[in-house]
Amino acid sequence: MSSHLINLHAGTDLDRYFEEVARFPLLDVEAERDLAERWRDSREEAAARLLVGSHLRLVVKIARGFRGYGLPFADLIAEGNVGLVQALAKFDPDRGFRFATYAMWWIRAAIQEYVLHNRSLVKMGTTAAQKKLFFNLRRMKSRLGELNEGDLPPAVVCDIAKELGVTEDDVVQMNRRLAASDHSLATPLSGDGDREWQDTLVSEEEGQESVVAEASELAWRRGLLAEGMEALNERERHILAERRLNEQPKTLEDLSQIYGVSRERVRQIEARAFEKLQHAMLAVAANRSGSSRLAA
Repeated sequence: MSSHLINLHAGTDLDRYFEEVARFPLLDVEAERDLAERWRDSREEAAARLLVGSHLRLVVKIARGFRGYGLPFADLIAEGNVGLVQALAKFDPDRGFRFATYAMWWIRAAIQEYVLHNRSLVKMGTTAAQKKLFFNLRRMKSRLGELNEGDLPPAVVCDIAKELGVTEDDVVQMNRRLAASDHSLATPLSGDGDREWQDTLVSEEEGQESVVAEASELAWRRGLLAEGMEALNERERHILAERRLNEQPKTLEDLSQIYGVSRERVRQIEARAFEKLQHAMLAVAANRSGSSRLAA
């Protein structure tokens, strides 16, 4: 099932690989569920191959986000493919969620672990905060307009440290380590100077198939969430939204003051509401699946 899907290394012809990936069809909800059930129930290799193959585009898309760490793009894709196969081994279609939604976390985790263990000049710790710093420092520097080489201004170091929950010394040291191995994309690939490193980068533009699939997946998840939220009462919806759906979640203390109850009571309501939402979303997904089968 996974032999040629993950047999990718730095010497692989990526253009040819991308052509092979594009041959796998995008799957609708019913086709995906049928393949997942056939693999889960009878370990049908053909079903697993098609289900994994149809999500290789997702691996390539996620791997692109890690190209700035100086590692071969082919290796990033290969590690992502390993995560994809691991996701398939644990995926349960009866939970009502799309395979892409479940697999993206396994893919990203596999690539992140590979980057952390192979980024030659960065000796990372194992805490979640340090990993978060490693994978977010470049983005935050860009957002703050700090694109020059060298140490960051103290005020910027302080802002980054507070936002990511690390020490200022962690930010300074990580910035120096990352900068130490950065190379210009305008550097020639060889002595003749005909080609530069930037000429080898894959286009950032997504293919039409990827755009359509992502939009369809997002709409499906939003619809499922909206219908599931209807099973909650007004207070449960508000607390759950404020705690888990907002970009800046409210604290238990904030909500306890709004509703005049203890923080522990708010936590209990949140936990109960989340459990009700999960059950409601599973029921909605099962109902949609049943309706689609009848229509077919």
